[in-house]
Amino acid sequence: MFRCFAVLTFVLCGNIIVFADQPEPGKWTSLFNGKDLTGWTPKIRYQETGVDPYNTFRVEDGLLKVRYDQYDEFNQTFGHLFYKDDFSNYRFRVEYRFVGEQCKGGPGWALRNSGVMIHGERPEQMTKDQDFPTSIEVQLLGGDGTHDRTTSNLCTPGTNVFYQNKLFLPHCTKSSSKTYHGEQWVTAEIEVRGNKVVKHILDGDVVLEYQQPQLDPRDAHAKELSEKAGGLMLSGGSISLQSESHPIDFRRVEIMVLED
Repeated sequence: MFRCFAVLTFVLCGNIIVFADQPEPGKWTSLFNGKDLTGWTPKIRYQETGVDPYNTFRVEDGLLKVRYDQYDEFNQTFGHLFYKDDFSNYRFRVEYRFVGEQCKGGPGWALRNSGVMIHGERPEQMTKDQDFPTSIEVQLLGGDGTHDRTTSNLCTPGTNVFYQNKLFLPHCTKSSSKTYHGEQWVTAEIEVRGNKVVKHILDGDVVLEYQQPQLDPRDAHAKELSEKAGGLMLSGGSISLQSESHPIDFRRVEIMVLED
């Protein structure tokens, strides 16, 4: 049986990218149409799902932007922009750059800091005051112009992974990437194989790899999710882009669905 889609093809940076309602397996598909946030839903801390009173996530000049010019102060209002579908086996890539100055009141560790959340819960499952979705975070960091600072790191809000052949309980760990200073564009890729393995890739090199993403029973909300799911292991889930108080641009947000 065949499925028909309304498909828009456009050229971006010399490559042909397809924007479709449903990604076609084996082909790179854009999840961002370059015009608006169709297919995406914001969840800002202390707000109901879908409510973004500060226009944090917006589309301007063909870019998906995260901005804070309508904030008086950040006040721990972390945000996430969720794609409408869940995924399990796929390659995902974003092209991003950090720009401008951090929002007033943003935490020091959030300077030039954002992320891609994978294997996440749905925004409707989050509590109103929840800061981060229970998920695996591929942390995106920009250099400060002086110090070494890796990107495509791992953070685990409400989750754990197996890393170097053992259950890894620390919240974050660094990749082996180089530092990307300034406002240069960086392409981060993630290869996800369900519950088996996740690879963080930069410039064609695997900079971090781990296995068996799973819910953390030490976290009350994650434990509740695991009880509803009937187990700890994560084989798929939502994908979201993060707002952590520093402006960032995305000009590619793409996925290639892989066969199981």
